[in-house]
Amino acid sequence: MEAVLWYVLTGTRGGENRVRILKTLEEQPRNANQLAEALELDYKTVRHHLDVLLDNDVVQRSGDDYGAVYLPSARCRANWETVETIVEKLD
Repeated sequence: MEAVLWYVLTGTRGGENRVRILKTLEEQPRNANQLAEALELDYKTVRHHLDVLLDNDVVQRSGDDYGAVYLPSARCRANWETVETIVEKLD
């Protein structure tokens, strides 16, 4: 999982936005619309990044469709030190 986090959060375009999304979800689970508003990003951009994070098991979804709430996955939480290291390097 550590390699996945480094790749998804730093090795690809959009990594900074994925870090912002992940940090926001760690504070409180939110749906895509709430994330878009909180981060001042386009809804479609947030959806794209959430899909990348979902595909790599970094976040999980609770609920269906539009109102689905996202939160960090158990695997991501177990490797949160890696996330914090990545955040420090990006700051």
